[in-house]
Amino acid sequence: MTSASIAFPTPVGAPHFAYRNGTLYAEDVAITGLVEQLGSPLYVYSRAALRAAYEAYRSAIGTRNVLVCYGMKANSNLAVLKEFARMGSGFDIVSAGELRRVLAAGGDPAKVVFSGVGKTAAEMRAGLEAGVMCFNVESLPELLRLSEVAHEMGQRAPVSLRVNPDVDPGTHPYISTGLKENKFGIAIDQAVAAYRTAAALPGIRVVGVDYHIGSQITELSPFLDALDKLLDLADELKAANIHLEHLDLGGGLGIRYDKETTVPAATLIDALFERIEARGYGDRKVVFEPGRSLAGNAGILVTRVEYLKTTEVKNFAIVDAAMNDLIRPTLYDAYHGVLPVSPRDEASRKWDVVGPICESGDWLARDRRIALREGDLLALESAGAYGMVMASNYNTRPRAAEVMVDGDKAYVIRPRETVDELFASESVLP
Repeated sequence: MTSASIAFPTPVGAPHFAYRNGTLYAEDVAITGLVEQLGSPLYVYSRAALRAAYEAYRSAIGTRNVLVCYGMKANSNLAVLKEFARMGSGFDIVSAGELRRVLAAGGDPAKVVFSGVGKTAAEMRAGLEAGVMCFNVESLPELLRLSEVAHEMGQRAPVSLRVNPDVDPGTHPYISTGLKENKFGIAIDQAVAAYRTAAALPGIRVVGVDYHIGSQITELSPFLDALDKLLDLADELKAANIHLEHLDLGGGLGIRYDKETTVPAATLIDALFERIEARGYGDRKVVFEPGRSLAGNAGILVTRVEYLKTTEVKNFAIVDAAMNDLIRPTLYDAYHGVLPVSPRDEASRKWDVVGPICESGDWLARDRRIALREGDLLALESAGAYGMVMASNYNTRPRAAEVMVDGDKAYVIRPRETVDELFASESVLP
């Protein structure tokens, strides 16, 4: 059979990932060639896809006073950060380690918002020394500590209080962050009192208000419901003579993993600004913190089929990638598309794609109909966000290499770890 007789699926990362001459390409580079050179498992990113995702926000923003701060916990490789820094992006960080990465990648600390519920005094000092734009403070104890640290340094820390609007984003409970039972933010009905406290502290300068209601949100209504509550709070703060320089509306915009209908960035931004301007806050700077929607469909994880195992109830495709490489399916019961790198014109059957780790939870995909043979390559889609960044060395497995494709060139942006590197810093007792 020729490749012309095969019905090739359309990757969710198209046009940056596409089939040509019977095999999968990232831009103008064949995935098979990358694996021949670098082995598997292998993370492959498209530079053009990253740039196109950022441009979707930039074009939707137009001339509005908006700062996009990439939510770098989605993918913090220095090459990814450098791409966004080159395009003028700011960064949403949640640790001093992420701050160090931003600075190493040439990011502007004056475009950094420092989020996170558990900032240590050392992290606060690092943020103040670097000159971050703002600390998104999530509790009164954190606010008091930040004031003390800043006052000791002879500074006033720029602060935005993260409020919890108690809005259900309709996503997985582990990535829902805007409900009362979540650990994030200050309850919105306690926010005015918290702002009064902040305004009176010697080491604090109030500059904004912030919320982030969750991740992988595929409907417009939760964003609008949260904004309405935020603008009501802004009215109360105005009456209390507390001025806000900016409104930080967080991130959370979802991507297509399977058959989801997602909200385009332009639709979201236009709808939010319509309400902001109608309520009289069109002169305020607005901050967005997208992560997944910038990086998610810019990457794939390539893995090789080691064994095909059939039982009375299941067919297992045992691959060389595992939950330590991509934990989202195990952690969130998450769906990732599975593409054969070089599809076969043969009878297909349903397979569970599983890894070699000694856990029943070590699975990457379930009940996927594919024509497979041992040695075939598979591409797990939508792996550009919360993939390599959440990888571990469980079972003493070296983490995968990462490569960035740019047109017809490919650059190794993190080499594959070696087993020796995994325990080089360990020692034994005499």
